[in-house]
Amino acid sequence: MKEIEFEVLGRRLTALRSGEPGQPRLLALHGWLDNAASFEPLAQLLPDVEIVALDMAGHGQSAHRSADGEYNIWSDLPDIQGVADQLGWDSFFLAGHSRGAVVASLFASALPERVQHLFLLDGLPAQPADPLECNQQLAKFLHDKARLLDRQSRVFTSQQDAIAVRIAKGLLPEAASLIATRNLRPVESGWCWSTDARLQGASALKLTAAHIDSVLTGLSMPVLLLLAEQGLDKEMAYTSSTATMPATIEVEHVRGGHHCHMDESVEEVAAFLRGRIFLERSA
Repeated sequence: MKEIEFEVLGRRLTALRSGEPGQPRLLALHGWLDNAASFEPLAQLLPDVEIVALDMAGHGQSAHRSADGEYNIWSDLPDIQGVADQLGWDSFFLAGHSRGAVVASLFASALPERVQHLFLLDGLPAQPADPLECNQQLAKFLHDKARLLDRQSRVFTSQQDAIAVRIAKGLLPEAASLIATRNLRPVESGWCWSTDARLQGASALKLTAAHIDSVLTGLSMPVLLLLAEQGLDKEMAYTSSTATMPATIEVEHVRGGHHCHMDESVEEVAAFLRGRIFLERSA
């Protein structure tokens, strides 16, 4: 995949691009503390799809948000819109993994005319928040904002030491290498994470059940939700019973863990996406 850059709202956003103009267009959004490189294994299996995998703000090589900016999930929506506009993509396929799937759901629900088909890779909005706990959530947000704003990133003597951290958290070595390497920047004494420490802080607010219902029912385009056998199913809302899912959402299960688009099930994931992309294109 080739490196490309955008400037959106005065900030630099980086991305990786594969495929050629004229092919079906797929915008890909990575998970929390991951980056665009997480879609490289999938891109290798979809050479006839033009894929732009974005480093979302504060991740990978993209710029951090300003000190007064936030990393609420809705903060990414103008960035996605800006990138799509600069690409000249009026409509496109949209894929998101984990946190990226949540963000993709919000974008697709807000601007359904721009999304041809939505692919959610082991991700939907988390368990809904209790609106009566809003004050507690705001308190956590304010505490973390002050705590993380000037936090110094851990320094590693080698890239391999950083990769080992991601392996220890359950990623396969090849996947850990792809993600960790792009999430690093060189410093005088070695390497440190390029990701913004504020990403580990509490959001100012969380979606309630009513919010999530509104988002999901607003998904008027076809939606494919791929749930990994060893993924985050139990932590996501609405996935315990497909009866609660809107009719537009097709649910399928794949082998592997949460990073199913990078592990041994990547071919299975690619086959699902290919089938929907080219079936829709031929139709």
